Amino acid sequence: MSDRHYTRLSPAEAETLLATGLASVFDVREKPFFAQDHLPGARHLDDAGMDAALLGTPRRQPVLIYCHHGNASRAVAQAFADFGFTQVSDLAGGWEAWRAHRAAGIQAVRGVAPREPLPAVLADWLQAEGYPADDLDARLANGTTPLMRAARLGLADRVADLVIAGAPLESRNADGNTALWLACFSDDADTLDILLNAGASPDNLNDNGATCLMYAASAGKAGVVQALLAAGADASLRSLDDFTALDMASTEACLNLLRPGRGRRAPGTA
Repeated sequence: MSDRHYTRLSPAEAETLLATGLASVFDVREKPFFAQDHLPGARHLDDAGMDAALLGTPRRQPVLIYCHHGNASRAVAQAFADFGFTQVSDLAGGWEAWRAHRAAGIQAVRGVAPREPLPAVLADWLQAEGYPADDLDARLANGTTPLMRAARLGLADRVADLVIAGAPLESRNADGNTALWLACFSDDADTLDILLNAGASPDNLNDNGATCLMYAASAGKAGVVQALLAAGADASLRSLDDFTALDMASTEACLNLLRPGRGRRAPGTA
């Protein structure tokens, strides 16, 4: 075992380090996830770039490594420590912990928690589903929030109630999916429209690098594909296997919608 060590930082501690502007920050997630979003000042790092990072970074400079959930980053952080870096840290819980930390801060500033009592029908539904009425981002199995649960069931009225009450739109479950993905699964047009009109992003990449549009195309859900495209979904995004939604389309209707120049036309146009 190496006698050189690195430090695990909480998201709050990492935020303090980032604020100094002194650290070299390396994101070891797959490139599509890095391209979607990353820590301020972070650089993407994969196996091919490891030697250059080790040789090109001053060994006395603070280094912060992070991955998806705080697992893969450990080996990379240890490699930096073994190479002689003296201030190496990795982000405990990874990007997902950082997202949760930042979301909590934003909610605290904005006062997202409902300021008035929830509608009785919503409070009763939350209780029946096993959720507390005072936490609209509470998690059950697989990291499922109340909004995800309602979206998966296609309960448009409950989805609307939750959105109005301030339920976070972009929370991700254990698979990296948001409520919008679950709405696509339910194939309920009203639920989908409510989330899209509320501003839910159609371009979230889950832990497999798939977007809602890719899922809908692969499942042959032409109506969902059309709704996502109309909301501005990016059909050019590629999965970790380098496939686009067009590549995954399983029906002719989805193929036609996804072909360049077709997806955003109004129904009935040539």
